[in-house]
Amino acid sequence: MKKIIYCLIVSVLLFACTRNNSKNIESIQIKGSDTIVNLIQVWAENFVQSHPNSNISVTGGGSGTGFASLINKTCDIAMSSREIEKKESVLAKQNNVNPMGFKVGLDGLVVIVNKNNPVNKLTLAELKDIFMAKITNWKEVGGHDKKIVILSRESNSGTHMFFKERVIRNNDINSDDEFSIHSLMMSSSQAIYDEVLQNPNALGYVGMGFVNNKIKTLSISTNEKNKFIAPTIERVIDGSYPISRPLYLYTDGNPSGIVEVFIDYTLSDEGQKIVVDTDFVPIKK
Repeated sequence: MKKIIYCLIVSVLLFACTRNNSKNIESIQIKGSDTIVNLIQVWAENFVQSHPNSNISVTGGGSGTGFASLINKTCDIAMSSREIEKKESVLAKQNNVNPMGFKVGLDGLVVIVNKNNPVNKLTLAELKDIFMAKITNWKEVGGHDKKIVILSRESNSGTHMFFKERVIRNNDINSDDEFSIHSLMMSSSQAIYDEVLQNPNALGYVGMGFVNNKIKTLSISTNEKNKFIAPTIERVIDGSYPISRPLYLYTDGNPSGIVEVFIDYTLSDEGQKIVVDTDFVPIKK
């Protein structure tokens, strides 16, 4: 009888502990840029190991999706490969949300082609003409006599926006140039990578975190007279690679609690080492 009572007491205590532990779990919802989703996931996995009472959910969908979630108060952190736009800031203010951005890394936007493509370099002007379908055949830029298959991210992607502003519009705020209607809009950077991997005529752009030796990255120059620069960490840090950008985490106002602890972790020496390990560029040398 005593054994039965003892077992019952232990069971009750275990149940109580389980309930208390579940109540102590602190959750973070992170949504946004597909470009840095892999980096955020590594941060999250390492963070949870040292903070076992935390739970972090990471979802991609694009920078626009992240900002929409932050504005609608359905996430704690929006991850983005661009700064918040004015119209998004207005919507946020209307919903009593005060977006605050933290620069957590840098990224070089890499132009990729199939390994069997003989083209190794392009100027920004050539890239623009390709993505606007003014150049339509690889032979026009030193390649085979094959039609160029243009791959782009969808319009809600920060990667799409950055490439349009930097390459298509050449940082001209008065330009209304757009991607060609013949561009294939892909749902994610992974989708662009997968298509380039199997299509010898495809050309697309992805973040540095998606690059490996199974595909070819192109060196880029601002014009024919200047040096063509390969997309490396060193060239992004020193600013010589023409297509690079900062990466952000946005919160609603000053972060607090577990969200603040996580932001601090991403900016720590350990967090910034993970930036390097996942092929992005740290904010500090």
